[in-house]
Amino acid sequence: MDSNSKKKALTGLTHECGVFGCMARGPWPTQLDVPQVICLGLIALQHRGQESAGIVTSEGKCSKKLNVKKGMGMISNIFNDESMQKLKGNLGIGHTRYSTSAASEEINCQPFVVHTGHGALAVAHNGELVNSEALRRMVLSRGVGLSTHSDSELITQALCLNPPEGEEESGPDMPARIRHLMQLAPLSYSLVVMMKDRIYGVRDPYGNRPLCLGKIVPVDHQADNEADGWVISSESCGFLSIGARYVREVLPGEIVEITDKGCKTKDIVPRPEGKALAFCIFEYVYFARADSMFEGQMVYSVRMQCGKMLAREAYVDADIVSSVPESGTAAAHGFSKESGIPFAEVLCKNRYIGRTFIQPSTRLRQLGVAKKFGAIEANVAEKKIILIDDSIVRGNTIGPIIKLLKDAGAKEVHVRIASPALRYPCYMGINIPTTEELIANRLDNIKLADHAGADSLAYLSVEGLVKAVRWKIKKGKNDIGHCTACLTGEYPELPDW
Repeated sequence: MDSNSKKKALTGLTHECGVFGCMARGPWPTQLDVPQVICLGLIALQHRGQESAGIVTSEGKCSKKLNVKKGMGMISNIFNDESMQKLKGNLGIGHTRYSTSAASEEINCQPFVVHTGHGALAVAHNGELVNSEALRRMVLSRGVGLSTHSDSELITQALCLNPPEGEEESGPDMPARIRHLMQLAPLSYSLVVMMKDRIYGVRDPYGNRPLCLGKIVPVDHQADNEADGWVISSESCGFLSIGARYVREVLPGEIVEITDKGCKTKDIVPRPEGKALAFCIFEYVYFARADSMFEGQMVYSVRMQCGKMLAREAYVDADIVSSVPESGTAAAHGFSKESGIPFAEVLCKNRYIGRTFIQPSTRLRQLGVAKKFGAIEANVAEKKIILIDDSIVRGNTIGPIIKLLKDAGAKEVHVRIASPALRYPCYMGINIPTTEELIANRLDNIKLADHAGADSLAYLSVEGLVKAVRWKIKKGKNDIGHCTACLTGEYPELPDW
């Protein structure tokens, strides 16, 4: 997010992004079509950002030249056959971005590429630096110029500075530079950093932003221990579709180096003393795709468990349980299973309309509801319905949906939200609106139900969400921690502006 937007935190929006990287086994040219793999990986991450995208590749030989293609819009509109042919290489990184509308310009498209005394360097970033102003002052004081207000460019330039340990005699010590950056800025980011012949994956010490590793397996599956290449991604969704197997998450604070020989850990940077892990709990609630893996469990399973917890906390008698597709569907199945009330679809979704939450204009969000859903009258007429959704943010869309169902003959509509009420802005890189925009700060459950035309409305409790998320995590107690700042106002760290 740009710093001007941060200073207007009461009126602006933050953003979310997706990062992806791929490295083929062996030198260029390789049988693995790395640019195509990256493009498909970004398409799988399209839900994390729809305003701009970019891919940078390298043939692994020339330190001065990287192949770059970036642009505004959806991935399928940016990368055509002609542009893909120019993205030669056996390694590369990509980025898909959602931003504030004021910063939605091509100059802010990632990955950022800079040319240093040691060669070209490319960086893609998901997250937001909570102490970006202090880091910006430090970088500027070292004589480095910045052309944008982007945290991502700031990270890129900070990596160009020599680490404090001293001179580098045989080229840049990139792990030392990354470690230095992480000590200066412990929150919040997942990074993919590319030099001519290697990629570094970096996750902040709090583990706030997700990042995972995958292995591209041979098509014939004969050489089980071999790999055609390696991928690194914000989410594991899409791994199977590119012939990759999920391996593991990048650990909080870990610096992973990927070369044409494989992956290895270069360092693990600890959190500040006394600080707990803080993986964003909203990834489970909304942002991640349902087939992604976090902390050893599939997001779909967690959402289903949230529905079960919601049924225990906020049961109401009804004829059917349904959902706002597809965001509430997993939780609705969980609610149905726990309550014994049958599940039935009541809304038909037009799949060619984008997600209303991350469109920048309120007017577009409101218009989007009418174009996005139709009611299935045969399942709705004369029915008492429990309608499950994953979250309520501004409250613009739930009212029109309820009206749609009641116009179709629903006798009652009881809204159940499979997450707690959103009350606080996020300073760590996800698209949660400001305090005034969040409807839970203006209307309690009874008033919101009345405002939306629902017969009742209830949220999952914070305790219920945390319990559902941690239900199947197989870790020690000290290895589990989730950021609930947008729900509780308890931030891992506060911004420095």
